[in-house]
Amino acid sequence: MKKVLLFGSLSMLSLNLFAQHEGHNHEAAAKQDVNATVAAPVPVNQPIPTILLKEEVYDFGKIPQGKPVHHNFEFQNIGKTPLKLQNVQASCGCTTPEWDKDKEVATGASSTIKVGYNAAAEGPFTKTITITYNDNQTKLITIKGEVWKTPAASAPANPAVSEIKD
Repeated sequence: MKKVLLFGSLSMLSLNLFAQHEGHNHEAAAKQDVNATVAAPVPVNQPIPTILLKEEVYDFGKIPQGKPVHHNFEFQNIGKTPLKLQNVQASCGCTTPEWDKDKEVATGASSTIKVGYNAAAEGPFTKTITITYNDNQTKLITIKGEVWKTPAASAPANPAVSEIKD
């Protein structure tokens, strides 16, 4: 019986040891995969970007609660054909993009997308806006910041002020 228990214990121990052994280097394999991906040629039919944004992320910083804010994202058409924005869609209803829906931006010309944020909720925020242009191309812009809670009422009266006036 002692031999059976000893053999069983050794078997379980060796099984646990072999289960912990990886057999190959995962990091080296991952690096090879990354290098292979980077070295792969870019497909010829990949669309060439035609929009150049002056900035892709705008930080409002700290803003008071209840006070809507706006920012204009400037972009330029760097393509060889006119640029048409089909849609500009925000990730939530508290963010409102505005753009000239009927305007085509000529090659080399610039235009803007006005993005508003309703600062109703307190705390940090990060919102994305997806720009769809020239039928199938997209670009993301982001706004972020922090909304701080404003006082519910004005400051309480200070009785010491009357003493200063006298």
